[in-house]
Amino acid sequence: MKKALVISLILVVCGTGKLIAQTQEQGDVRVHAFGTYGLRWKNFGTGVGLEYFFVDQFAIKPSYTRIFPRVGTASNFSMDLRYYVSGGPSQLYFMAGYSQNWETPNTAGNPGVTRNFKGANVGVGAYIRLVDWVGLSTEFRVQSQSPREAGFRFGLAFPL
Repeated sequence: MKKALVISLILVVCGTGKLIAQTQEQGDVRVHAFGTYGLRWKNFGTGVGLEYFFVDQFAIKPSYTRIFPRVGTASNFSMDLRYYVSGGPSQLYFMAGYSQNWETPNTAGNPGVTRNFKGANVGVGAYIRLVDWVGLSTEFRVQSQSPREAGFRFGLAFPL
């Protein structure tokens, strides 16, 4: 497996190889870059994550999101467990995990105090292969901690 990964990376760097983005096998890795939108407070955010398949069809995905509220600053760290129920070019998954938010509700001229909230999140999502080396990653999630909102994530995922 390590040999195949090294050979695949060399081919991608040279621009002559193709990676197959359809598998969900143990040891596979995807890098995610995404945007997020909360339905309650209507805040946008951007983030990155790394998805690792520790067994077939099961992945763990830590991610960090920078949120842009109207006032102050906010960020989120999530550690999600994903179970893929389908394979092929369009892959559906269910997820659940740990989430922690940091918020600093600054107002003009006042530095504010950083608060953090811990809780769980659950959701459903899909990975849709666009071409061999990139796919569309979509997700709907609900978080139990403040700000207790449902939201969407849309982005790109790059298999390594």
